[in-house]
Parts: sequence; structure tokens; C-alpha cells
Amino acid sequence: MRFLKTSWWARLPQGFELQAVLDNLSAHKGPSVKTWLKKHPRVHFHFTPTGSSWLNLIERWFGEIARTRIRCGVFQSVAQLISAINDYFAENNSAPRPFIWTRDADTILARIDRCEASVQTLH
Repeated sequence: MRFLKTSWWARLPQGFELQAVLDNLSAHKGPSVKTWLKKHPRVHFHFTPTGSSWLNLIERWFGEIARTRIRCGVFQSVAQLISAINDYFAENNSAPRPFIWTRDADTILARIDRCEASVQTLH
């Protein structure tokens, strides 16, 4: 976890903590990781449920922020970037819409079957 040796971490005020959302990979829960986390009490890992797509939705949501607000903007300072992100939150929250999958389960399963069939033809 080399990122904790960088200067930004050293300058972070003592009252702040790092919250990390991770998938439920067993490597994130091994003995060496648990030992490391005990030595770094300001770092907290949160795991998504096994087999869930919750983290994918979060990634999708951040992707929308990047696509619709950050990439098309020009920012002269970090404060301007933060302001633009906060404006996006305000606009998005003023008329929230649920994320809806665009494919039904049968379509997704059929695609998986097609992919598996194409992989089998390679062997």
C-alpha cells in the first residue's frame, strides 16, 4: 500500500480517515492485509456483498460525473473542480432518477450463452 507513503497522506490532518470500498475478493481479507490495517487505524475497508453489482453501479455513477461534467470542463483550480462536482450533485439530486438496467435477464443470459459457445469453438 505504497499510496500511504505519499506526501498527501502525510499532510492529511489527524482527524481524517480513508474509507475504501472494495469488492469482496479474498485477497483483501488475508492475514497480511489485516495486520497492515491494524497498523493503520485511519484506513477502513468496506466490502460489497459477494456476487453483487453494487460497485459497478457506483463506478457507472462516477463515470457519468466524469463524462458529463469533468471532461467537458476547464478548471483553473481544485476549488473550481470541487465546485463543479458539487453543482453536478445539486443538479442530479434536484431531479433524481433511478439507474435502470437496459437489458432484461433473458437477453443477458442469452449473450452469456453465445460468449461461452464462441469460447468453446476456440478450443
